[in-house]
Amino acid sequence: MRDPYDVLGLTRSASEAEVKRAYRKLAKSNHPDSHAGDAKAEARAQAKLSEINGAYEILGDKAKRAQFDRGEIDAEGKPRFQGFEGFRGGGQPGQGAGFENVDPQAFADILSGFGRGGGGGGSSRTYRFTGGSRSSPGGQEDLLSSILGGLGGRGRGSSAQPPGSDVRGEVAVTLEEIADGTRPKVSLPTGKTVALTLPRGVSDGQVIRLQGQGQASVVGGAAGDALVTVRIVPHPLFKLEGADLRLDLPVSLDEAVLGARIAVPTLSGQVNVTVPAHSSSGRVLRLKGKGLPKASGQGDLLVTPRIVLPDNADPELDALMQRWREEGRSSPRGPAYD
Repeated sequence: MRDPYDVLGLTRSASEAEVKRAYRKLAKSNHPDSHAGDAKAEARAQAKLSEINGAYEILGDKAKRAQFDRGEIDAEGKPRFQGFEGFRGGGQPGQGAGFENVDPQAFADILSGFGRGGGGGGSSRTYRFTGGSRSSPGGQEDLLSSILGGLGGRGRGSSAQPPGSDVRGEVAVTLEEIADGTRPKVSLPTGKTVALTLPRGVSDGQVIRLQGQGQASVVGGAAGDALVTVRIVPHPLFKLEGADLRLDLPVSLDEAVLGARIAVPTLSGQVNVTVPAHSSSGRVLRLKGKGLPKASGQGDLLVTPRIVLPDNADPELDALMQRWREEGRSSPRGPAYD
């Protein structure tokens, strides 16, 4: 595989945002669906998309990108052969015993011993491992296995096939879809379209893992996963607070003073709400169970009356307010504002 920076058309100084933008642009322009009906062009686009996904698998992951920049992994994410410089451990944790400060002569003795058919006769040297010590000559084969096994975990006895790469995508969902339990469809960079099951209590920015829906392995391993980020579409009426919804309800002055029965929208249709008499702006009316599903139970709808005065002047209302002012009614602000 080519250098992932070249695949995405980036320099090594590219920011995380630039990496993401480049990936999205290339993934969109090389999607096989854009060549429907042309088998050859579709196959070329699929191959190009796989290369783009592979590059983003490296550069889109902060840890993997750092490893690649340091030369620890190649463009396919596989560990590079680091040699035996200083006889220091090159293996990763869990990939055979690491070793340090091995006597170069001891290593030469091991190799020459294997060249003679693995016979004994060598000196009884002790080789220092990070996990303990082993003695020569009886431990020669173990030591060499540890050395070879540390090279990317590809020594003898390693039969696991590397899996395919993960892919990433986003899906936009509305509050109505969440409330109804609708399964929104998401198109993945692999060309697959899947119906996504939203968990109860799903939140904006939550990542849902779809096992086995990523890139297929080219060497027979398991397919990678699809990581789908949920983006909740802003609603024109409701403000989301966890599983609760907030709604500002415009009311007239007479409705606030005298009280009223008002039809209020919810995600499941209109309901009638009683606004008590003498309701000030900011008073909260709670409608139980009219919010979104949560891990346990259901959220509420919090309705806040907001007094709205008429746009046009009303002489009778103006006269009433003038009389109130002249009567010297107490201020609603209290002494703290004086």
